[in-house]
Amino acid sequence: MTQISVERKHNLGREAARQKAEALVDKLAREYDLKASWNGDRVEVKRSGANGSIQIGEDTIRVELKLGMMLSMMGGTIKGEIERALDKALA
Repeated sequence: MTQISVERKHNLGREAARQKAEALVDKLAREYDLKASWNGDRVEVKRSGANGSIQIGEDTIRVELKLGMMLSMMGGTIKGEIERALDKALA
């Protein structure tokens, strides 16, 4: 199992960051068949072969993702995609 951790700082404030995260999670859910479950400023995401969470803070967003054996081979690519998506969403 591969663990991916990505954290990005932002200066949007918690509410604006959450709105951007919601839009990003909705897009990823459609594209990758993710199931998302929000609990306050944390969203749990799950799909076949992967599960994790996104935590929205006042000045950071942290993504934690565990990949199963099949997706582990693409761990570097998946991490890069998460980094690019976060950078774009927080710009």
